[in-house]
Amino acid sequence: MQADSLRLYLVLDPDLCGGYAGMVDTAIQAAQAGVTTIQLRAPNWKKRQYAECGRALLKALKPYHIPLIVNDHADVAIAIGAQGIHVGQDDLSVTDCRKLMPRDMLLGLSVTNLDECLAVDPKLVDYIGIGPVWPTSTKKDAAEALGLPGLIEIAQHASCPSVAIGGITATDVPSIMYSDVNGIAVVSAICGQPDIPLAVQVLLDAMPS
Repeated sequence: MQADSLRLYLVLDPDLCGGYAGMVDTAIQAAQAGVTTIQLRAPNWKKRQYAECGRALLKALKPYHIPLIVNDHADVAIAIGAQGIHVGQDDLSVTDCRKLMPRDMLLGLSVTNLDECLAVDPKLVDYIGIGPVWPTSTKKDAAEALGLPGLIEIAQHASCPSVAIGGITATDVPSIMYSDVNGIAVVSAICGQPDIPLAVQVLLDAMPS
């Protein structure tokens, strides 16, 4: 995965976006404004709804050449032809995902501590999501917040490109981007905001050039 694709990574939230249609609309506005990767994450959805929304997102995002990553469900991602899959430590293992995935599909993995980071095989994993950096309300089962020192320690040992996630706002962006990550992933900093393009621009403007 090109590290530049991780610069501003949007994780869609159905509750904040107002459901299926709101997620598609948010994705389009965010893509137009400069988001570089979009993930579909809806933990309470059934797989059919995941697939239907994923197909709508792929169609909507096609003009912008932005990868769509499906969270957790490798079977859904493969079935709809998404560009990637993102899994956590308790989901289907990256080894098993790779057995199912087309060779050119991206695979992301969440890491919450240094041991998990050191165990990553860059031959299998294209990028890691490091977090949560700060406490977050958008992921109910999130691990304990790392803080900036914890993020820095993990990012410096990453064997593949990385993105920081968890409670990140524009104020945090400069210090986080200096931690050796390749980008930031956000949920509520974009989803549910009254002006999506402005929210994206504020985050991009906060990034070191």
